[in-house]
Amino acid sequence: MKSIVIAAGYATRLYPLTENFPKPLLQIGQSTILDRLLDDVDTIDDVTEHIVVTNHKFAHIFEQWAKQRVAKCKEEGLRKPVSIIDDGTTTNESRLGAVRDLLLAIKEGNAEKENLLVMAGDNLLDFSLKGFVDYFKEKRTSVIMCHNEPSKEKLQRTGVITVDDDMRVLEMEEKPKEPKSHWAVPPFYIYAREDMALIMDCMNHGCGMDAPGSLARYLAGVSTLHAWPMPGKRHDIGTMESYLEVKESGVRD
Repeated sequence: MKSIVIAAGYATRLYPLTENFPKPLLQIGQSTILDRLLDDVDTIDDVTEHIVVTNHKFAHIFEQWAKQRVAKCKEEGLRKPVSIIDDGTTTNESRLGAVRDLLLAIKEGNAEKENLLVMAGDNLLDFSLKGFVDYFKEKRTSVIMCHNEPSKEKLQRTGVITVDDDMRVLEMEEKPKEPKSHWAVPPFYIYAREDMALIMDCMNHGCGMDAPGSLARYLAGVSTLHAWPMPGKRHDIGTMESYLEVKESGVRD
């Protein structure tokens, strides 16, 4: 299994902090958002390497970060290889979108025959992703993460799924006006190698290109997809307020 981190956005809601610096590499305590995420994934034996897809504007910053992380790997013997994929864009207006960035990372990272753990690079979790990987191995299908969201307003701003008694995804909607359930979908997915041909051809079948959940929505209609209720909390760092809240919330190294 390879992990793919989607980190090609421009984080305009965090300007000026992220105008010339990538959001996933912002500091939280003595670490960064992305390092905290990958430090957990590094403890999962199934994952062999990380692929980070970013834009051309920030690629050099990620490359320098990757060199430092690999150097630390040699010292500690824990961290796994990291490669950086440059999607060639330089502005928010010219961005490819999360789905096309993922397809690029799969192709350029030689991951078309791999199981893939796909993550947004700007989220923090207070639980390990090992349980998510174990669930994938139990179900033997592609899987997505979900959580119960009581707020209709918040459900209208995210992906929402309906499931059966076995947590098989029956339907997924992006930002529905009238949510059909309280199961919200954060940007964490595991795609099975058996679905890779469908995934690589998704753009030819009406799959949206911007929201990462668009691919999960498409896949739910053409293959079997299960959902894993996350066992803890997630911090989505999308605004200056949410970033400062996380920094001040007592998150520790």
